[in-house]
Amino acid sequence: MATDETVKVKVVFRKWANGDVIALFPDEEACAGYCQSYESLGQHAPAQFQGVIDATTEASVEEYTRLKRELERIGYEVEVAGA
Repeated sequence: MATDETVKVKVVFRKWANGDVIALFPDEEACAGYCQSYESLGQHAPAQFQGVIDATTEASVEEYTRLKRELERIGYEVEVAGA
């Protein structure tokens, strides 16, 4: 994804019980039944949207800012959305 091109994408930020934040891209299909996701450790991966929503809590601005900046550095124009 590291290009000079910016990609506008809707992102839902969620927090796992251990405090890690995951970015879900609900409009970006990774494979059948899965959306694209991104975490600092592991980076892009398919995710079952509702399963992640059920297993996580909403991340606050303070909690997701670092991950949002990371996404912007690699070329995303992030539109924060709620789940």
